[in-house]
Amino acid sequence: MTLQEQFGNIDIYLFDQLLRGRLRPGMRVLDAGCGGGRNLVYLLRRGLDVCATDADPDAIARVRALAATLAPELAASNFRLESVERCSFDDGAFDFVISNAVLHFARDDEHFDAMVQELWRVLAPGGVLFSRLASSVGLEGELDDRGSNRFLLPDGSERYLVTEVRLLDTTRRLGGTLLDPLKTTLVHGQRSMTTWVVGKSPGATATSHGG
Repeated sequence: MTLQEQFGNIDIYLFDQLLRGRLRPGMRVLDAGCGGGRNLVYLLRRGLDVCATDADPDAIARVRALAATLAPELAASNFRLESVERCSFDDGAFDFVISNAVLHFARDDEHFDAMVQELWRVLAPGGVLFSRLASSVGLEGELDDRGSNRFLLPDGSERYLVTEVRLLDTTRRLGGTLLDPLKTTLVHGQRSMTTWVVGKSPGATATSHGG
């Protein structure tokens, strides 16, 4: 089996979480906004209890087909057609929640907060929220402000962008703990991507949103 077959096109920063032992067999994992399942191949192969959501019916169809091949014991109902901010899974259902290249599609601050609150709601006490999202870090002065914290990036795409201060403040409001320092990759002349990894206190209630 090639590395590509074993790991798929997994995000390198999510792969880093594997190396740190934060994703282990037996864990229940949600990929919220899963797309075609690029981050799920290894997790399905390793027997994790994988669930996924996406607002695109074609994406969910592809992920269900992938799971049927790699982990046929998983129910099709694990893979649901729904938006991030309207998740139908139970409070505290997951040990690890993935939000990879999703939150920067927020329409505005309110939409961003709604998505983050749902990700946090379904995360179990002691669990980990992993997110990579576009940010303004390193791009100050190079962005065309479109309002509502949406910007035209140098690569021509329009995204909702967070600042380092906003991510730190959101972590505080959730009552979470940064498990890794914020890490930002600047793709020169195109975009900036920040990795945000937050732990939920083992003593937190499943629905705790912080204050």
